[in-house]
This record gives sequence, structure tokens and C-alpha cells, in this order.
Amino acid sequence: AFKAAVLIQQWYRRYVARLEMRRRCTWRIFQSIEYACEQDQIKLHNFFSYLMDHFTPSSSKERDFISRMFISGESFKEAELEKYCDYESLEVPDSYTGPRLSFPLLPDHATALLEAFKQKQQLHARYVLNLLHETRKHLKQLPNISHVSTCYSEEVTVCGDLHGQLDDLFLIFYKNGLPSPSKSYVFNGDFVDRGKQSLEILIILFTFLLIYPKEVHLNRGNHEDHMVNLRYGFAKEVMQKYKVHGKKILKMVQNVFCWLPLATLIDQKVLIIHGGISDTTDLDMLEKIQRNKFISVLRGKKRKESNRNVEIQEINGESKAEADPAESEAALSLCPQPRPTQAPSMANRLEFSKWVRQTVQEQIEWCRRLVDISESEDEELTYSSVVSLTDLDGPCWTRQEEWKQILDILWSDPMPQEGCRVNTVRGGGCYFGPDVTEKILEKYNLQFLIRSHECKQEGYEFCHNRKVLTIFSASNYYEIGSNRGAYVKLGPDLVPHFVQYQANKTAHTLTMTQRQGFLVVLISRVEESAFRALREKLFAHTSALISAFKAYDKDNTGRITLSNWATAVESVLHLGLPWRMLRPQLVRNTANGMLEYKSWLGDLAMEQRSQEHIQSSLLEVIYRNRSNLETIFRIIDRDHSGLISFEEFHQTWKLFSSHMNIEVTDDGINDLVRSIDFNKDGNIDFNEFLEAFRLVKQA
Repeated sequence: AFKAAVLIQQWYRRYVARLEMRRRCTWRIFQSIEYACEQDQIKLHNFFSYLMDHFTPSSSKERDFISRMFISGESFKEAELEKYCDYESLEVPDSYTGPRLSFPLLPDHATALLEAFKQKQQLHARYVLNLLHETRKHLKQLPNISHVSTCYSEEVTVCGDLHGQLDDLFLIFYKNGLPSPSKSYVFNGDFVDRGKQSLEILIILFTFLLIYPKEVHLNRGNHEDHMVNLRYGFAKEVMQKYKVHGKKILKMVQNVFCWLPLATLIDQKVLIIHGGISDTTDLDMLEKIQRNKFISVLRGKKRKESNRNVEIQEINGESKAEADPAESEAALSLCPQPRPTQAPSMANRLEFSKWVRQTVQEQIEWCRRLVDISESEDEELTYSSVVSLTDLDGPCWTRQEEWKQILDILWSDPMPQEGCRVNTVRGGGCYFGPDVTEKILEKYNLQFLIRSHECKQEGYEFCHNRKVLTIFSASNYYEIGSNRGAYVKLGPDLVPHFVQYQANKTAHTLTMTQRQGFLVVLISRVEESAFRALREKLFAHTSALISAFKAYDKDNTGRITLSNWATAVESVLHLGLPWRMLRPQLVRNTANGMLEYKSWLGDLAMEQRSQEHIQSSLLEVIYRNRSNLETIFRIIDRDHSGLISFEEFHQTWKLFSSHMNIEVTDDGINDLVRSIDFNKDGNIDFNEFLEAFRLVKQA
């Protein structure tokens, strides 16, 4: 009996260990793909920033278009913004059955909102705009660093990323209680994006902020950023829910985000920031920064001083060529621009369209090389600049230094090694080590830091000798069962107490035995989802993988060793995954330790092929660039209508063609836009936009 018990115990331990290993591998896959996507976001905006910095508008109309396309929101003055987002002009019809708000807000309003959102009701646009207006007025009165004391409440609850997952917020309030004079909350950024109910979360948090301004505190996260919202879903969510007034709501939200405080201090001993710190973090500077200047921390590449001088000269009435033609020629000679071939006759539309598409592709590739966003290069990304186009008379270095302070606290991550280095995994912020943490704690007499920004399997995690605490409140972040959410409670003794949860209605009704089986099913489901995402990533880089495999296949046999397969895959994807361990899930058919890589890639293509039987090479391009294409579409779609009008396309094309030195008449541009409008409704939707890129690839 004793031996049997030992055998059962050993078997169970091995079984649990294997489950844990599968869970960790799955976790690595999800996280690596997420961070690679964030890198793509910053690379894309570096590319657009290069175009913006090197395009000289020929008319006030073009200058206005660029201003609205790239620095949307910054040009709005106080009176203009209030006039544009005038909520009083909106009438609430008698047929409206949702919640109604009147200001000043009362606790009953918050309760009504919670019940309405549980019933999937929607708040009328008038009340949303009114709430955003009042929230903005309140936030403008707050300092950059909020100060909270445990003397006035029994404890302070700190919540991490919610990312549009309303069920998690409901669960937090159910377990911990609603905000009240005796129940203080700090929400540490990233309220929006990824989830489907980001706007509802904002409405609830802003409502409680106005009802209990001393007990509810909101920090800005890296997703409280208009340019990030264009990619990760919040902008799309708002326009789908409020088709008529969504543009006004987005404009107000964008302005509210830039007024959110940057950090919170509890009892002068615990610093709460969204991302992290760096070796140059200066809390005194953070307190004095004019935070509303930084509407987007992803705003463009740093302009050279010469470019800045040129802009000043242009404002004073001097042309760029008159300022210093020799300097302009020298800059262009650093990277020779491909000369466009002679344009064919407009009479032959097919030839003309083919010429335009080919020229655009050549010139875009040239631009990519200039701003170092080539996918095949393993470059180290540097910090980009957010020097405002409307604040040219301010000292550039001061603005850059202020921007770096904000970038570091919103985007940085801790690392176990000593020192501080650029965060090449995310593409923004830095990695900071235990020595950097110790230095900041000692300098400002702090006990520890609380940050969020990273999903953790258990919802929280200590590092740096328990001096840095990561708290993440969005459960099931990657997939149902992938992670728990958590929040932390701090009393006067500042000892953290954690509450973990998982917003899964199915698991709550199961017995203990059933939960064990349910856990195994969940792990299998999460694992399957992770490998499906990884196979999509592999398929999206088919061409680069073939080139990498051929480098190891000197004799052109079509076969490589599994060890070389793992090395080649990592050299292309740069995900830092244990490919040899993952290989059994990705590679099934091998012979004598060799892989027929073309057959393997063919199997991947069959998995991803759509019902329309799109060519694999075209589908590969769409898979690899879909997120970038959708972001470009939403930037061009400056009125957030979900459609690109002919005028928007015309102005955008003028921006590209001017920089790319392509001589195309207005008739030629109109001809091109009509060829993309496949359903002939006078607008271009996203599917037509993708189809145009597919035809470019075919040409």
C-alpha cells in the first residue's frame, strides 16, 4: 500500500509538472507574439513620421489635411473643442430607455449605470459627451502625481490593466465593494483596447471619479493613447457603438486621456506607475511636466535640428529651397532615391495603373530602408521623438527630456539583470534592473513600486527582491483560462494583500473534482489557441523562412535537420521561444531527423487558406500586414466613418506621391481611386482597401 501511494504520488507530480510546462510554453508564445505586435506598431509610426517630416505642403488645404491626419486633436483650442463636442445640442428621444445622467453625479447614477451595462444597454451619446466634458474639467485640476493617504480610509485597493474586460471590473466590485468614502481605489491605466467593452469601463470609472474625487484615482497607461487605440480596437469599438456621434466621443476621449495623472503616491512610500522606471526617472520633473502636451507618446521620429530650422524659416515666409539648397541635396544624397520610370499614357488605364502600383512599392521600400523598418533586419530600436509641430519656439532638448520621462513610466519593464537598457522587445521604454529600482527607492525614500503593463499568470508577481510588484487585473487575457486577474489591498501598514479571480461563469458552478478536469480542458484549449496563433505567424513569414532554410540546405535537397530548423525559425521571427521544445507541436512529419521544409510550409498554407482560395503568397502578405494595413486605413480615415472618401484618398495620395517624386495628375489619382472602389458606392471600405493591396502584389 505504501509503495502504491508513492507511485501514485510520483505519477501525479510528473503529471502536474507536465501540465505546468505546457502552460509556461503556451504563455511564452502568447507574450512573444503580443510584444512583436507592439514593435510593429512603433515601426509603422516611425515610417509615417518620416513621411510627415519630409513632406512640404504646397497649399493650406494639404497642410490642414496633414495636421488632422498626424497630429489630430492637438490643434483644437479650448473653445473649439467644447464647440465641436457640444453635448447640449443633442436631444435624447422619448423612446430612449437607458440610464440618464444629471450633474453633479450621485451614487445612484453609478448604480444605474452598472445595472444598465449588465443588461447590455447603451448610454446615450449626449450623456457620454457630458460625462467626458465634466471628467476633463476635473482632471485638469489634478497634479501629475496624485497623493493618497491610508489615514482617511481603511485601505487602498490597486487594480491593474482591465483592457476592456467589463466582467473583471464587475467581479472586482462584487468581491471588494464599490468605491465609497471608506473604500479607495487606484486604477493603474490600460482601461481600454483589446476587450469589447472599453467604453463602458471608461464611463464607469469616470462616473466614480466624479462622485468620489478623493477616493478614486486613475493613472495613465500606454494604451491611453490615440495612436495605440487606432490599432488595438478602442477607436473601432466607439465608432461601431456610436455611428453618428462616435467621432466627437473619440475626440473628447483623446483629450481626456492626455489629462490623466501619470503616477500615484500612497503615504509617500509606495509609488504606483503603469510601466516602470529608468535610470533617468526624475519624480520632480514628472511633477512639473505639462502632461496634456503629450497626446500620443508614439508621435513620430525626432526631427533633426536642421529640419526644425527649416520649419521656422517656412513659418517666417521662407521656402525650404531658399533656406539652404545645398543642405537639402546633401541629405538626399545619403540614401539615393530610386528614380521613377516614365509614366505610360493615361489612355491605357491598365498599364498606367500597373506603373503606379509598381512605383509606389519601390518608393515605399526605399522609405522603409531610410527609417530602418525592414522586417529582415535585427535592428535595435531607439527612442522616437514627440517634438510638437505647434511648439517650435520651445527648447527641443527640454521637450525631449520630458517626453522620455513619460515614455519610460508608461512603457518600461523590469529585468533580473543589473542596469538599464532600451526595451527592444516592446520597441518603447526600457528594461530596468534591481540596482535602478534600489536607486530610485533610496532617492525618494520609498518602500516599493507597484506597476502593471505585463500580464502575469497568477495576476501578480514580485521581482527585484520584492521591491517591484506587478499587478494585472484582466483575467483570461489571451484566452479563457490563460491567466488569473488580481488586485492588491494596502492598509496603513502598507503590507500588500492579494485577491485573485477568474471571470469564468462556467467554472464557478463546478465541484472540486469537475474543476480538475475542467482545468485540463482549459489548458488544452489555451495551448491549441497559442499554437494556432504561432502557426499563423509562421505562415505570414513563409518567404523569409524559405530563404533561411535554403541557407542550411547547401545541396538543394529540400531537407534540413531539426536543429537547423529551430535556428532558422528564430532567426526570422525573433520571438525568443524554445523552438526545440515546441517542435513536436509544429512539425509532425520527419524522416531520420530531417524535415522536408517545403512540404511543411505547404501544410501551413493549407491551414490558413480561405474559402476563396487566395494564392498563398498573397495571403501571406495580408496575414503579415493586416494590422498595419488596418492602422493605416484608420489614420487615413480621419473622420472615423469606417470609409475612406475620395477626397481623403486624394489628399493621402498627394502626400505619398509628392515625397515619392511621382508625377500623377489629378485625373490620374481620380482614376486610381475609382479602380479601388469595387462596389462603386463612392467610398472605399477596409475590404476594398485590402483588395487593392492584393492587386498591388499581383501586379
